[in-house]
Amino acid sequence: MSTRPSAALPTLAAIVLVPLSVALIFWWVPDDADQGFSQRIFYFHVAVALTTYACFAYAAVCAALYLARRDPAWDLRSYVGIHVGTIFGTLVLVTGPIWAKISWGVWWNWSDRQLNVFLILFLFYCAYFMLRFSLEEGERRAAFSSVYVLLGVGLVPLSILAVRIAQTLIHPTVFTSEGTNMPGSFFITFLVALAGMLALAAAMISVELRGKRAALRVRELRRRLAGQDA
Repeated sequence: MSTRPSAALPTLAAIVLVPLSVALIFWWVPDDADQGFSQRIFYFHVAVALTTYACFAYAAVCAALYLARRDPAWDLRSYVGIHVGTIFGTLVLVTGPIWAKISWGVWWNWSDRQLNVFLILFLFYCAYFMLRFSLEEGERRAAFSSVYVLLGVGLVPLSILAVRIAQTLIHPTVFTSEGTNMPGSFFITFLVALAGMLALAAAMISVELRGKRAALRVRELRRRLAGQDA
């Protein structure tokens, strides 16, 4: 029996939580007093951003475990974590400018520290694929890739901290040392949206890992058959 985690549980959680969060966002919480209807994108944008950070953090943990154990399975998990993280990072860079344009009249503010740090983080991990696939498959590629992932993970807390340092209109601080700076219904909806996005990311990682492992088994089988024919 396989000890690998199944994709069924996170997939089921995503199927339940994502539609529930959409229902709460559009039919339960009221319009924001300042931004009106457009504020509803907050629940998607921030949840997706935090999920992006979670994927990169997961990839960093797997990279560290690869360097410690030299097990290719951890390298594969790290790669898939970065892949899914960049997908969610792309969604952050799509939803953010839309929200900014509707609410504040600008698509992008180059003076905003958080925007710039996140963009650097995103581009850094996009470059990960250039590094990885420029090297021959094997232990050397896995080691270089893992070190690269660990070098970039330091940008994750810096990106989160930048929101608090900047204190700009585009990224208002909603979580303080005294609690949440939002009504209870807003906070509950945000938590459901965040849980839904985390479940969706976990499901995507699990499904992609199963696909990658199956592809590796097929390739190994072909190699063995080719060796027998020779």
